Amino acid sequence: MDADWTNALERARGHAPFLARGLEKLPELAALLAQGKGDEALLLAKAAGESIDDTGLALRREKRALGLVLAIGDLAGAFDLDKVMRELSVFADRALHRAIEAAISRRVEGAEPQGMIGLALGKHGAGELNYSSDIDPILLFDPQTLPRRERDEPGEAAQRYAREIVRLMSEVTSEGYVFRVDLRLRPASEVSPLALPLDAAITHYESSALAWERAAFIRARSCAGDIAAGEAFLDHIRPFVWRRSLDFGAIDEVRRLTHRIRDKQTGPREPSPGYDAKLGRGGIREIEFFAQTHQLIHGGRDPSLRHKRTRAALDALAATGRIGEDDARLLGESYDGLRRIEHRLQMVTDQQTHTLPSGEALDNVARLDGYSDGEAWLAHIAELCAPVAERYDALLAEDEISVPADSPHVEAAGTQVELDEALAERVRNWTDGRYPPLRSNAALSAFEAIRPMLVESLAGSPDPERAVARWESLLERMTSAINLFRLMEARPGLMQLLADCLTLAPPLADAIARRPELVDALIDRSALDLPGSREELADEMRRSERGDTYEDRLDRIRIVTGETRFALGVQLIETTHDPLDIAAALSRTAEAALECAQEAAEEEFARRHGRIEGGELVVLGLGRLGGGALTYASDLDLIYLFTGSHEAESDGDRPLGATLYFNRLAQRVSAALSVPTAEGALYEVDTRLRPQGAQGPLAVSLDSFERYQREDAWTWEHMALTRARPLTGSPGAREKVTAILSDVLCRERDAATLRDDLLEMRGEMAKHKAAKGPLDAKLLRGGLVDLEFLVHFLQLRERRGLTPKLGYALTEFDELASLADAHDLMTRLLVGTRLLAPDLAIPGKASRAILARMCEAKKFKKLQARFAEARGQVAAKWHDIFGETLELD
Repeated sequence: MDADWTNALERARGHAPFLARGLEKLPELAALLAQGKGDEALLLAKAAGESIDDTGLALRREKRALGLVLAIGDLAGAFDLDKVMRELSVFADRALHRAIEAAISRRVEGAEPQGMIGLALGKHGAGELNYSSDIDPILLFDPQTLPRRERDEPGEAAQRYAREIVRLMSEVTSEGYVFRVDLRLRPASEVSPLALPLDAAITHYESSALAWERAAFIRARSCAGDIAAGEAFLDHIRPFVWRRSLDFGAIDEVRRLTHRIRDKQTGPREPSPGYDAKLGRGGIREIEFFAQTHQLIHGGRDPSLRHKRTRAALDALAATGRIGEDDARLLGESYDGLRRIEHRLQMVTDQQTHTLPSGEALDNVARLDGYSDGEAWLAHIAELCAPVAERYDALLAEDEISVPADSPHVEAAGTQVELDEALAERVRNWTDGRYPPLRSNAALSAFEAIRPMLVESLAGSPDPERAVARWESLLERMTSAINLFRLMEARPGLMQLLADCLTLAPPLADAIARRPELVDALIDRSALDLPGSREELADEMRRSERGDTYEDRLDRIRIVTGETRFALGVQLIETTHDPLDIAAALSRTAEAALECAQEAAEEEFARRHGRIEGGELVVLGLGRLGGGALTYASDLDLIYLFTGSHEAESDGDRPLGATLYFNRLAQRVSAALSVPTAEGALYEVDTRLRPQGAQGPLAVSLDSFERYQREDAWTWEHMALTRARPLTGSPGAREKVTAILSDVLCRERDAATLRDDLLEMRGEMAKHKAAKGPLDAKLLRGGLVDLEFLVHFLQLRERRGLTPKLGYALTEFDELASLADAHDLMTRLLVGTRLLAPDLAIPGKASRAILARMCEAKKFKKLQARFAEARGQVAAKWHDIFGETLELD
């Protein structure tokens, strides 16, 4: 829509006395606006105070001119909402900075504003100031660097400066005011000085800050004075704002605050005269709180959500699947619309009001906004508020986590099941002071709220004694659990998922015991969704923040990987997805972790040793990683290769020859993946499949690798290469590696010799690696290993079907195509037993039922029969192809 400057000026003069006076007092600006020269008028307005030495007067002149131009440009449709809010916010930054400079230089002539910090919060911090807004800064000072007279104490000087800053900005003179300044967001504002020393502020936010202050700092930024010192302060308290572990108490506080705001509203619930467009039901504040509540929940683990601006936060939440795209769009459109309503209300007389007037005043502001009358305007506002109220009501009422209706234990919830007396006595003793998380009064109070549900859930589990023991183990390892208790109280469905993890899946129970914060991930509505692509996972692992160290980056990889693997484990035992899809997701998670660990290791290594021009590290994945189908317990089979000449040298301060360089770098990558950090361990890395095995160098050049595979490799090594896949490196380097693999695997072979080699290898393997139990889908004769040998034999003999994905490879051969179902069944069983029966013995009744479900069998006995049938099918093909009979137990 084209800008209509004439109509905007008419509406301003007819319906906004404040704007009309501005047009009368600033005729030069009015003339430019009448000619449609909005950008020229904006530049002139910004220069309104340039030649004035008096800081207060200069800022007031600029504010009046800037406000007039932005208002007319807004009404004309020439300046969009973002531009208006941004220009107002940038001016507020500039004004606060000039006020700090003036306050200090008045006392210490020529001094720079060092050591005096202005932090912007609220709409100012977000760059979303409204037309007639207060600003809510926090003023801090550094006693060591603050300019002051020799006789002044730092604290005394800082308070003197703060009072002068407020006066320069807020005092109403014949020229008006700059901004009303509200300092009540500072810590303990009722008793604290106007400006706080940095150390005291840090102590407050790290030890005694209230929950609402955490939400307030989502939008905080350093905007004036000693900006660098302010940014350093915000970096320091970042863990207070963005907590990796969910602080459910903070979320409760935001919700309670909203309830209090609603309860205090005496005006109408729906848009009508007296309705508050900011604080009313469906108003601006509810959109902001909607975004901030989700940011508090998820932002500690996902830095992509840490946006200060409301619409950007909503879009980021939608992009990561935390809220629906429609929700983000509707809330965003309502936010923009209500902010325009707010601006129209404030343009009339430059009052900071959000209340809809009545009678002629309502018709007047409606016509300022281009509507025929107040009734039409109210209908428009109602359309904006309705979707907000609906979605915020749902957020306030949210108290259940999604649990599949057919979850194997969901029927236990709500039933009256009791523990036997011995276990009941143990439960009674939980609060006797032996467990650290149950020693404070607050923790005990939170625990008592969930005790009945917890006991009922544990009693209804398939093995109550085991469930109680694992819960006690969890209590022993946690230092604090109050947030977990509150979360379980608010999310009863989470109780059942937690009980399943503790009772049915020992690896998940151990993971929770090591890192109780893993339970936080289950609050997400997306907790039972498969993760995204490798690229999306890698992007999440890469998200870093200013000042992050190498160790911080490794921790981030471990956090994302650990939470993803844990969620996939929960999805597996809840049978929400096919185990084949879980296996693929576990593989792409590992690939993303490898990619990011290699990037971090390379950057850290290059700081000291530089890089080698024309050379790079390429990592081959083999085994189940190469095939893209990991289990929960899989290690990573890797081979490290490097491109370029082995005679090259790195260009860093401590140069290394290529061979030594890439071998040390490969060690760094392995360590980045396997060495425990503060966030725990990641993967076991197995490099024994490299040329010459454990005796050979960790990393070899492509030429050496190719020569070894052509001249010295054993048949079993070529078998391993059938499942090899380059996972890192540039596209060109990967193509070279793939070409070498193809060339090696497509060489002509004597079929009889190949057969004899494979049978000898399988026989030796059977002697030294016997099956561990009746559910060992891998090592039992007729199991997955025998199926792999059949596929690899035909791949090497026929020189085709050379895909590392075993399930696809076997369909390339008519002789094996009938084993596709057997392969899928045994792979599902392999993936399932790694969690539910890691000892590969027959598990308890509940775990047996889950294994049957994930393998698409109605009963466990049916699964056993199908497993035996699948092994028989493999044995029959073994006899057909090798002429050898397998002994099936």
